Amino acid sequence: MVKKLTSKADEDQVTQSIMDFARLIWLAGLGAFAKIEEEGSRLFETLVKEGEKFETRTKQLASDKVEEVRDRMEEVMDKATDTWDKLEEVFEDRVAQILNRIGVPTSEDIEELSRRVEALSENVRKLTEAERRGG
Repeated sequence: MVKKLTSKADEDQVTQSIMDFARLIWLAGLGAFAKIEEEGSRLFETLVKEGEKFETRTKQLASDKVEEVRDRMEEVMDKATDTWDKLEEVFEDRVAQILNRIGVPTSEDIEELSRRVEALSENVRKLTEAERRGG
């Protein structure tokens, strides 16, 4: 239950206590504002320095990840190129086999025939010269 104030003096004392307490709250607020104003610039500078450190670490991490992805891409490209080369070789072998079955000469066959023709031409030339000389 609320106690009734008995006199004007009691009311004045309560009013004064409330005003004193309100003044203390006001002063605490002003003190907090002054402290923030005083330390705010130092806090701001500290936060900027921390932000710069974080940015440096983040950039390095991102750079490392980019390099890791680049290396992985090179591995994948190498594997794809190897696979493509093997596939191309198998295709060429199969086409060569089919062409050989139907009687189309290979480039090696043509080179061998060219060597034989050159050898025969050389022999014919030698025989012709020998016949001319002594006949």
